[in-house]
Amino acid sequence: MEPDFKDILLFKTNIQTADDKSLIAKVMEKHKIKQWTIDQQDVDCVLRIVSPVLKLEEVIHLVSKNGYQCEELI
Repeated sequence: MEPDFKDILLFKTNIQTADDKSLIAKVMEKHKIKQWTIDQQDVDCVLRIVSPVLKLEEVIHLVSKNGYQCEELI
């Protein structure tokens, strides 16, 4: 089943290295966020999360408190 577009959250980040991605993977797992990707080839290091329950502000807070920049990608 394809996700509803309103459940897809996109963020500009500075998650650039394999170590960065590994750390964020642990954070996502801890918070039971199962559907996420980071496009480290993109200049904006786009973090994509599919969730019907998470809000933009929650993700920004979660990523930021772990030392990374995170803002909504418009």
